[in-house]
Amino acid sequence: MKHITLLAASFSTALATATFAQEVTPADVVFSEYGAVEASLTGVAGNAENGASLFQNRKLGNCLACHVNSDMSDQGFHGEVGPPLDGVGANWSEAELRGILINSKNTFDGTIMPAFFVETAGVRTLDKFAGKTILAAQDVEDILAYLLTLTE
Repeated sequence: MKHITLLAASFSTALATATFAQEVTPADVVFSEYGAVEASLTGVAGNAENGASLFQNRKLGNCLACHVNSDMSDQGFHGEVGPPLDGVGANWSEAELRGILINSKNTFDGTIMPAFFVETAGVRTLDKFAGKTILAAQDVEDILAYLLTLTE
């Protein structure tokens, strides 16, 4: 029985390591000429339900601070700084949206949209956030999965 338990623990560790090995660091992200990112950051499909939660989270994604989203009309205070996101999943490819989430500055010159998956967020970063991304790699994939549902 001890041998089986040890084997199961080794298998679990191998699976966790394999999943972790697929995750990309911000420095490893490859952008196309126009800012698209073809490869998943984690190798794990995004969860649209969790992505919706992150999208409206005022302390993490905070997308509603700048974007109107009719899908979340029950949430107050939609911003109007960025474009409305209705239909964004039909208007942009998965790779384009991933690139915009990671670092919109590669797609939109002069944008004030934060770069959500970079280690250097700007000149006014608090010391406690230096070297950290705003969103985790899987958070980016989850928000991306949610955005892809916004087709109308």
